[in-house]
Amino acid sequence: MMIHNIEFIGEKIIEINDGQTILDASLKSGIPHYHECGGMAKCSTCRVLVLAGENSLTPANDKELRLKKIVGFGDNIRLACQTKVTGDNVIVRRIIRDETDASIYSHLHKENTTFQEVGEEKQLGLFFIDIRNFTPFMEKNLSFDVIHIVSRLFQIFKNAIEMHKGKIIETAGDGLYAVFGFEEAFHDAVNSAVESGIQILNDLKVFNKTYAESYFHHLFEVGIGIHAGTVIVGNIGLGISNNLTVMGLPVNVAARLQEATREVNNSFLISEYVHSFIPSPSPNLQSIDIRLKGVSDPLKVFLLGDAYS
Repeated sequence: MMIHNIEFIGEKIIEINDGQTILDASLKSGIPHYHECGGMAKCSTCRVLVLAGENSLTPANDKELRLKKIVGFGDNIRLACQTKVTGDNVIVRRIIRDETDASIYSHLHKENTTFQEVGEEKQLGLFFIDIRNFTPFMEKNLSFDVIHIVSRLFQIFKNAIEMHKGKIIETAGDGLYAVFGFEEAFHDAVNSAVESGIQILNDLKVFNKTYAESYFHHLFEVGIGIHAGTVIVGNIGLGISNNLTVMGLPVNVAARLQEATREVNNSFLISEYVHSFIPSPSPNLQSIDIRLKGVSDPLKVFLLGDAYS
């Protein structure tokens, strides 16, 4: 019986026999390879990205072709439960590596539909976040990996925001916009927005240390800006599930604060107004006056984050 080697990038090189599936070999080698359906080609959680040696793999069988058509992934993505190795120099990357990955790709998170008011004036905390310097990462990595990382990062953002009773209003590129105050009093909502930002920065450090640096040799940073005030909440009427919009000068100020994180060289900026809601602010918290585009007077802001690396 022929024995081949297959490399799981960032993990280990294992041996695999002729006639043995990649999933079976990886599991027997101690790799915690996800396979929600038990290796029956009824899910895609065992799929791998083929980085080299595609000619040393068996062709996709009927089960794999059926699922590939349903899910819509390309030829460089293979189901480990159906694919066997016929030669050496095969290099793959597991796509689902932990429970967070599994939840993203199994669509286990339900849509948040907490608020559908139309044409209401409301006091809200306004939260903007953007991934910093993402273009270099895009240039060095495959498009599938880029989408995978964006999904992971957005899951970190989403978890923190929803845990603190916030609602994501809009995502655009590598950033998003959320509001706080639909489910709690204004004072509490502003504090929740700040706490959400702090949690994201802490969770991002863990993600970098345990995941991004190990698998992608990259450290991710973000910029967060928070302001608060009276805004208009309305429905733009496009007939889609997430057609809620929030508009007003405080929204623009929050967005400008997020943009100013680059200029100030600090990952988390809040306005003086938001700072006034914090129950026990640190007396050593640094503040500066900055000018924001579209805002006539200088604005005092407080720096809650870290300088960029």
